[in-house]
Amino acid sequence: MSFMLIQTPNPLTLRDALPNFSKTTHIFLPINDCRNPSVAEGGSHWSLLLVSVVDGIAFHYDSLNAANRDEAKVTAKKLALLLNRELQLLDLSECPQQENGSDCGVFVCVEMKHLLLKKLLSAHSKEKISMSMAGKQIDASSGRKEMLRVIEDFRKEGERRRSRSSSPSKNTVKSPPRVD
Repeated sequence: MSFMLIQTPNPLTLRDALPNFSKTTHIFLPINDCRNPSVAEGGSHWSLLLVSVVDGIAFHYDSLNAANRDEAKVTAKKLALLLNRELQLLDLSECPQQENGSDCGVFVCVEMKHLLLKKLLSAHSKEKISMSMAGKQIDASSGRKEMLRVIEDFRKEGERRRSRSSSPSKNTVKSPPRVD
């Protein structure tokens, strides 16, 4: 979604392609630095933009200093037009920093999980919470292992569901469903 926002001159033209945000309180947007719309796998860095719609604040978490600041700024500006409200962009410089050039995607996933489970979903609705990641340590290796475990759990769940589904033939097929 952030890539579409960055590449589209008038973000209001995307309204029909995007979810209805009228009852949304927070939006998690992975940000990539790809500038070429013809290269789907382009870009070399990921960061996270967490938009608190209710507070009008876009928190930018970048594990490589402020490498994606420009992309986050453009995304926040265009999302503000879609939401029909101002958004203040906050670069959170105290977020965990990666030690190499290949952990940014893992950092984004671990940050999203932490911010959602440990901050947003654990707070009471009237409570003000800090969205700072100061002091949070991210172990990219453990993050990768957890991501693989989650994928494997989903794969197993898919197999279980396919094996339980009734088949018109007597031969139970355990391959994924096909589309027309």
